[in-house]
Amino acid sequence: MSSSLTLRGAQLLPLYRRRIPKYPIFWKGDPQIRVFLPQFWMRLIKPDYDIPSNQVHFEVHIQMSDLDIKNYLEKIYKVPVLSVQTEIIRGADIKHKTKGFIQSREPDKKMAYLVLADGQKFTFPNIFEKKPPPSKQQMKEFQKVQREGQLEQQQTWERGAVPPWFRF
Repeated sequence: MSSSLTLRGAQLLPLYRRRIPKYPIFWKGDPQIRVFLPQFWMRLIKPDYDIPSNQVHFEVHIQMSDLDIKNYLEKIYKVPVLSVQTEIIRGADIKHKTKGFIQSREPDKKMAYLVLADGQKFTFPNIFEKKPPPSKQQMKEFQKVQREGQLEQQQTWERGAVPPWFRF
């Protein structure tokens, strides 16, 4: 019974906290090990300072090696990688609120610094583009909807924040 609980507990852990099972040992004559969807994860990080366009920074799973990172990008995403450097950053200490002693520690992070092969460039997309200000028509519609909401709230003040689909 306890083994089923531990398996269930492992399923509830987020992916970045799960341990990756070791690869099975390869013996001569065994079939090739095929991993189609690895359990590793990589998160693209925008650095605080300017870097050359052929360099990319990632936060990666703590168990990934340099070769794993390179193969992950080359085999799955078809991105040629020239070199990989990794660094493990120690998690910050969490102190007790009143007594001041170190209560626990945030998990360590592993950063990967990649140099892409010749001719490959990466630029971050601008997802927060400047949008033009709303037109007068849109502002009038917004104010109308806002007034209707305020009137409804005044009429149904005794119901509080109970949503309309839950009311009688």
